[in-house]
Amino acid sequence: MKKILSKMSFYALISVLIIYTIAPFLWLVISSFKPQQELLSVPPLLPVNPTLDNYRSVFELLPFGQFLLNSAIVATVTTTLCLVIGALGAYALARLNFWWKSLALMSVLSISMFPQIATVTPLFVMIRKSGIFNTYWALIIPYATFALPLTLWILTSFFQKIPQELERAALIDGLSRFEILRKIYIPLAGPALATTGIMVFIACWNEFLFALCFTSSELARTVPVGITLYEGQYHQPWGEVSAASVLVSIPLVCLMFFFQRRILSGLTAGAVKQ
Repeated sequence: MKKILSKMSFYALISVLIIYTIAPFLWLVISSFKPQQELLSVPPLLPVNPTLDNYRSVFELLPFGQFLLNSAIVATVTTTLCLVIGALGAYALARLNFWWKSLALMSVLSISMFPQIATVTPLFVMIRKSGIFNTYWALIIPYATFALPLTLWILTSFFQKIPQELERAALIDGLSRFEILRKIYIPLAGPALATTGIMVFIACWNEFLFALCFTSSELARTVPVGITLYEGQYHQPWGEVSAASVLVSIPLVCLMFFFQRRILSGLTAGAVKQ
């Protein structure tokens, strides 16, 4: 009897957590199919007259396709830069011996401790003077700066768990440090690279403050800022906002499902002693 009650309590708790996690997104999806009249009144749970007008309006009112393209380019380039630079830096921090290694890692990590709002003004001045305002690089450079510490931390920890005997054997065979990184460490670090890449991509895709401050043109803005532009003169277009939010979430959900095995492997790497 105790085992049955224990299992029932466990499954009940899991069910509550799942509902708590998924309910906001389900409500967003349901709202995206409701006409404006049902959203303004006290509506039932499901739409009485479901419609796709909200999804059509998303692309008719503003260049939402351009927002999606901008976010995809900025997030992809930033993720690629972070993985390439982070892999090189993580290998140096994990395997090369120099006296200021710990200081270098702590200095890099200290960058992530600064709140974004405290760096907006100096970054804005630098971006203005450098002439990259309203370009992709105005977002890629700050995003990469704040995402690199996380990349270095995860990859350094993973590289340190790779047996050094593999590297010594490769050095004896005449491989250079770069070849060791490319042929041994990168293939073995696939789960860690996938985990880090997804985390950086999601952070860049959802970032709002820098995208708001460093872009002013609709042709350069990303999705989070673009959604805030759906504002009517006399009413709040909740239907368009809900539809746009659903469309923004779809790429992230697809990425998580596609890379879920590698992400789990990366998160649990080193959790069990060999």
